[in-house]
Amino acid sequence: MKMIIQIFFIISLISTISFASVQDFCVADPKGPQSPSGYSCKNPDQVTENDFAFTGLGKAGNTSNIIKAAVTPAFAPAYAGINGLGVSLARLDLAGGGVIPLHTHPGASEVLVVIQGTICAGFISSANKVYLKTLNRGDSMVFPQGLLHFQLNSGKGPALAFVAFGSSSPGLQILPFALFANDLPSELVEATTFLSDAEVKKLKGVLGGTN
Repeated sequence: MKMIIQIFFIISLISTISFASVQDFCVADPKGPQSPSGYSCKNPDQVTENDFAFTGLGKAGNTSNIIKAAVTPAFAPAYAGINGLGVSLARLDLAGGGVIPLHTHPGASEVLVVIQGTICAGFISSANKVYLKTLNRGDSMVFPQGLLHFQLNSGKGPALAFVAFGSSSPGLQILPFALFANDLPSELVEATTFLSDAEVKKLKGVLGGTN
């Protein structure tokens, strides 16, 4: 038994070493090809300290839209220095009644920290169990990778939060837009959502879908 444990320990150690980084960083080169693991690396001789800094999160986003919310992302390649490091972040502004509709990040888990206001947040597990929490200033909540989740301003004034992701390119798919902001034929949307023709056409009209 002791030998078996030692073998598993060695295998685990070798596996860790084999996946260890062989270079300090890989600053994103947006002109190069992109792969599932990230963007191509910029020539190290052309890398500067500016590649590792991002100044876009200090300004509030424009919440004058249908969801009364704005997300300012700091993802690769806009934030070139995080490419390949497994991290990214974003600013979330919610006006009164603002909402980030049900959505998923297929490439990363998410942690949210409330800076101002009150946010009702939650996610739905693959077993369709709902985890719902009202968050105030200083509170945080984690949203597991790939699960549907949302954030809603449930307070009386504007809300502000910052979110961090476990990937430099977490990806994003917003459920209402995926269903009603494209050219998927209405009869297929109706068949797969059990909504009526009138309901589907209304939602497509609101979100800009066709067919």
